[in-house]
Amino acid sequence: MRWGNMRGSDNVEDRESAGPARGIGGGFKLGGVGLIAVLAISWFLGLNPLDVLVSLQGGDSASAPTQSAPPPSTSAPGVRDETKDFIARVLGDTEDVWRKIFNDMGRAYREPRLVLFTDRVQSGCGFASAAVGPFYCPEDEKVYIDLGFFEELRDRFAAPGEFAQAYVIAHEIGHHVQKLLGTERQVRRLQSGNPSQRNPLSVRLELQADCYAGIWGHSTAERQILEAGDVDEALSAAASIGDDRIQRMSGRGVQPESFTHGSSAQRVEWFKRGFESGDLDTCDTFARGTD
Repeated sequence: MRWGNMRGSDNVEDRESAGPARGIGGGFKLGGVGLIAVLAISWFLGLNPLDVLVSLQGGDSASAPTQSAPPPSTSAPGVRDETKDFIARVLGDTEDVWRKIFNDMGRAYREPRLVLFTDRVQSGCGFASAAVGPFYCPEDEKVYIDLGFFEELRDRFAAPGEFAQAYVIAHEIGHHVQKLLGTERQVRRLQSGNPSQRNPLSVRLELQADCYAGIWGHSTAERQILEAGDVDEALSAAASIGDDRIQRMSGRGVQPESFTHGSSAQRVEWFKRGFESGDLDTCDTFARGTD
């Protein structure tokens, strides 16, 4: 991926350098096994993973974090800095692409901010552990990423590569696009009014964000930023974090009724739709079937 000439965004908050935020009762970091266990428990019980993690860590979503020294990094400082530069440039490129798309629709694109953190973080949506993975908070319009997730993506989920990481960022930006277009608010209202449809609606929302990530990828392909193998990296990343694969990794059977993000095949298919078309209309997961 030729990202060196992308414009770096100024909308990055580097809380990672300040060290992990600690909540009530101290803290611990869940590795890949812990992440899978928490997700499995949440899916099985129909709970919000954030709430489960807060409970496990002895804090509450309103706890104000304090700062402590960062743990030793497993990556060399130069590698860490290069990753941060990469993230800032991918973010900047998504800003440029979505600004043009919104301008073409006669609308203004409001840029989100991206927060880098270690271990745990206070967001506008509450207190969160790195174990939940990257997430978007519509309340403060920020994307939150623990850099350790990219190591998990590479090592545990077997999805290495820069474009795999870029896909993750673009997916979270896709949720911001949903916030700006009003889709996120409509879905939350429908979920509140019809709890039995909470998971199916969540799947449609997540698959649309995958499709939006594909739209950004379409632009990078048009501008010849991609290199051989990049698209396969994104598809591998999409497949690696499908609900069915994660449920298998957790050691239990696949339960489609508990899906919240979509199967591996669905995630791959909707990213490909956005990537091949570059068209927002192609990403209407609510009007079309999700298969």
